[in-house]
Amino acid sequence: MAVGKEIRTKIGSIKNTQKITRAMEMVAASKMRKTKDRMQATRPYSKKISQIIKHLAHANPEYKHPFLVQREVKRIGLIVISSDRGLCGGLNSNLFRRSLSQLLQWDNANLEVDVCTIGAKALGFFGNLKKINLAGQVSKLGDTPELKDIVGIIKIMLDAYENNKIDELYIISNEFVNTMTQRPNIEKLLPISAAEGQENMGGHWDYIYEPDAKEVLDHLLIRYIESIVYQGLVENNACEQAARMVAMKSASDNAGKLIKELQLIYNKARQAAITQEISEIVAGAAAV
Repeated sequence: MAVGKEIRTKIGSIKNTQKITRAMEMVAASKMRKTKDRMQATRPYSKKISQIIKHLAHANPEYKHPFLVQREVKRIGLIVISSDRGLCGGLNSNLFRRSLSQLLQWDNANLEVDVCTIGAKALGFFGNLKKINLAGQVSKLGDTPELKDIVGIIKIMLDAYENNKIDELYIISNEFVNTMTQRPNIEKLLPISAAEGQENMGGHWDYIYEPDAKEVLDHLLIRYIESIVYQGLVENNACEQAARMVAMKSASDNAGKLIKELQLIYNKARQAAITQEISEIVAGAAAV
């Protein structure tokens, strides 16, 4: 039974693949719990500093930091955060599709774009786009990235903004909604805009700074940008593990269905072969 042997070989191969996908699913589930805990631990700080900075944009300070000043937009800076590895469903492809949609809008407005990438997949994708200037990249940060790993990339963009090489800075990464849902999210980092719903705050007011406004804001606003980018990286890691767990579970389930279908085909082929052999024996006995 040449056909039967071929089917048995294919079933064995699929079973081996299924073992791998199940193992990857369990590993991703374990990593997802850890990355999710890390993400939830950093969220309160990120939200609070964002709230403070956006509230600060309503003030009327004597010292106006460059990050708070609106100016004519001619060139855009974009930080893209992706995963280093694949096998996580459509996580990266959805992110890149959202990025391309935004890049097209900027291109239609005759705006040039400088891109910094975090993650090997983003580097591979944007490195092949001809109209994009790749200003910097970092990858292979592992499952437990630290702020010091991305400070260099952030500094490239902040220096470009301070030197008027870019006029706005955006970040795009995957936002963790729940285990089954991750969505690309684009956020404007610079210049810092006032919080929504507080635009009509009247009067001339400002915070009291110690030792002085320049020294405080120069450090605080950089920490704010770093915290937002780091939060995006941590959330993207949680999204990656959740998407990989779901993708590997789907692959394991599909492998199980395929094994059942091949097993049925094998049984039918085997039964047909046995029936044929019996018919040949009976026919031979009758001829004798």
